[in-house]
Amino acid sequence: MNPQEAMVALNLLPDIGPVRVRLLLDKFGSATEILEASEGALKTVNKIGLKAATTIVNWNKAIDLAGELKRIKKFGCTIITQDDETYPELLREIYDPPIVLYVKGELKTADHHAIAMVGTRQSTLYGRQSAERLSRQLAASGITVVSGGARGIDSISHEGAMKGGGRTIAVLGTGLDIVYPAENFELFQRIAERGAVITQFPFGRKGSKQSFPIRNRIVAGMTQGTIVVEANRKSGALITASLAAEGGRTVFAVPGRIDSPRSAGCHDLIKQGAQ
Repeated sequence: MNPQEAMVALNLLPDIGPVRVRLLLDKFGSATEILEASEGALKTVNKIGLKAATTIVNWNKAIDLAGELKRIKKFGCTIITQDDETYPELLREIYDPPIVLYVKGELKTADHHAIAMVGTRQSTLYGRQSAERLSRQLAASGITVVSGGARGIDSISHEGAMKGGGRTIAVLGTGLDIVYPAENFELFQRIAERGAVITQFPFGRKGSKQSFPIRNRIVAGMTQGTIVVEANRKSGALITASLAAEGGRTVFAVPGRIDSPRSAGCHDLIKQGAQ
């Protein structure tokens, strides 16, 4: 088992997570050494209790690594770890960077110059036009447009970037084999050809209330700033904006009509100092 396969195995394990993996790597040096460590040695690491140590020691009983490696090969995706040059440089700086990224398409070092564009799924004509125009202009200027692949503002942002002749990256809150929303199947194919569709989740992982905020931290973390085009006060786009601000990245908000609930979240962001 090579180090990359060992990282895939750690990513498959339940309740381990990137923070614990980073602490383990600091102690043992490599993912392979982690999987070969004894329960006693594992428990000496901060935040690794008996339950986590037992899970790691019995990793080959808890997961199907061989099956996952076959699915990776069959799907035609690549695995990128933090040791790879194409791992997003800005993403390394966040508190809990993903230990692996499943990539359909290609990540490039030029994607360091990236901006996130996010917003509501229930977008208005004004919001869609604004997202399309901004993403098209950014892409034409050589900026990679990153979004979450959802319906509404996310999808329009991806479309606009491709119309601008540039690159776009969709970050999923599911495994690569699950298309959500289903109507974006063809869109994701085109994004993979013009950029990349990525996720930290293994095959078969369905979307949940937990997985989409986890996805949002990647969107915010791999970009220099986040533009919220249209969002109500309960929109998940505000989570992305908050994560961007916490990470020291610039937050932008597009103002809307003063009587539009779909722009209330953007107006709140502007009150709080968003550009």
